Amino acid sequence: MWWNIENLFDTSNDGQTDDDDFTPTGKLQWTEKKLLLKQMRIRHVITAVEAHPDYQKYPDVLACAEVENQRLFEETLSGIQGINYKAIYYESSDPRGIDIALAYNPKTLRAGASKAYTVPLASRRTRKIIVASFSAAGHPFHVILNHWPSRSFDTGWTEPKRIAAATVVRHILDSLLVGNPKADIVAMGDFNDEASNSSLKQVLGSTFDAESVKAESRKLLYNCWSGYEDIGSYFFNNHWQQIDHILLTGGMLDRLGLHASKESFRCFWFAPMLDENGKKPYATYEKRKYKGGYSDHLPLILKTLIVN
Repeated sequence: MWWNIENLFDTSNDGQTDDDDFTPTGKLQWTEKKLLLKQMRIRHVITAVEAHPDYQKYPDVLACAEVENQRLFEETLSGIQGINYKAIYYESSDPRGIDIALAYNPKTLRAGASKAYTVPLASRRTRKIIVASFSAAGHPFHVILNHWPSRSFDTGWTEPKRIAAATVVRHILDSLLVGNPKADIVAMGDFNDEASNSSLKQVLGSTFDAESVKAESRKLLYNCWSGYEDIGSYFFNNHWQQIDHILLTGGMLDRLGLHASKESFRCFWFAPMLDENGKKPYATYEKRKYKGGYSDHLPLILKTLIVN
């Protein structure tokens, strides 16, 4: 499960990052009461996955964007009954202090090596790209987690930053695939670009054609939005966007190790996660005004099978 949970901050100023707004006396008047509601919202969604008839279990891998620190992430997850997640966490150099946080179920997965990669940018720093290795029932796989630079101010002006991030991810993929072209790899995250943008299409080799990915497993990635007919993960300029993605290597499409079918993917939501008009995500903040909702993004879920 991937989810940009929108500004999971504690209420104190750590003095190291630009988080003044998320304090009780800051511009956003971020209080303990608001934080507790935010944590409750996050747990509500995760437990809704466990209760859903298509899953009936908690996500084995749970990755979230926009988390301030590991302590707060672990505190949020500790309130979920029936599972004891373990966290893998790297602090990034993002000026706001938001990171990608990763949790996994130690009863179903065995964790291997992990590493954080810096995106080389000449200007504003951005989130690190996280790579983590696991094994499920003896089958190894890797996850690559992303939260690329936003489209703030101007999409064209910020595009080179996302292409820089994509180049780092492509390098990671090439390194993993050189030893095993059939490696099971899931790249997921908030890419802040859609499937048609150069960062995904040209740099990463993202495509909706599963057969092409199987044939050119060293070059192409399968984009799980292929043929998807429900709403997107983000709403902007009065239309749904698909800027959060789950991308798969060819190894995830074969019948060995981890396997994902075309029906494996969904953008997960239920009615309270949308606003009162049911037209967009029920966000925590909208135009810096507190709304008390879940997040401005909807989560993505990939259900995989283990094939021996």
